[in-house]
Amino acid sequence: MTITVPSTAGGLVITGSIDYRAKLGYGVVHGTGRDTSSDGLIEWTAATVLVHPMANAPAEAPASPPGSGWYSRPLQTTGSALDTSLAIALSLGSDRPDNAALLPQNGATWTGQDQLDGHQVDVMTGPDAGAKPGTAGTVHYWIGSDGTMYRVQVKVASEPQPVVIDFDTEKYVPVQPVPGVNPPP
Repeated sequence: MTITVPSTAGGLVITGSIDYRAKLGYGVVHGTGRDTSSDGLIEWTAATVLVHPMANAPAEAPASPPGSGWYSRPLQTTGSALDTSLAIALSLGSDRPDNAALLPQNGATWTGQDQLDGHQVDVMTGPDAGAKPGTAGTVHYWIGSDGTMYRVQVKVASEPQPVVIDFDTEKYVPVQPVPGVNPPP
């Protein structure tokens, strides 16, 4: 998957994987329109973000995370477009936006069709987010006829541009936790 995080100071692009069973994400971060000080590896859970800065970050994250050089911090629940994007990407494993019968029951709306990476997709807006009335339409899903989710676009309060999460159809590979750090159950 690729997460494009907007920012007025220059965005971030995270390319990696999410293991929805283990509730663990891992990838490589590259800045866009900024210096390389934000580049490196990143691994996250619903509660923690681990970063491994790298001056010359690779195009793809190594299959196994390095054993040292990681910095840990709590995942911020407000005020950070990056952390909001990571939390949204991780939470998509517990959503069921691909079930077209359930979306209308929750207030979602079909808005049309589109072509995305050579796939014909339906575009739907998401329902209100939990207990936050007025949030309907801030989430858009691009879903293929077979239920494959290809893209999610989310407006976040801290940025004028939406976060875009693109999913590819690569073979599933489990995410390896950072050595010595056990993700929460």
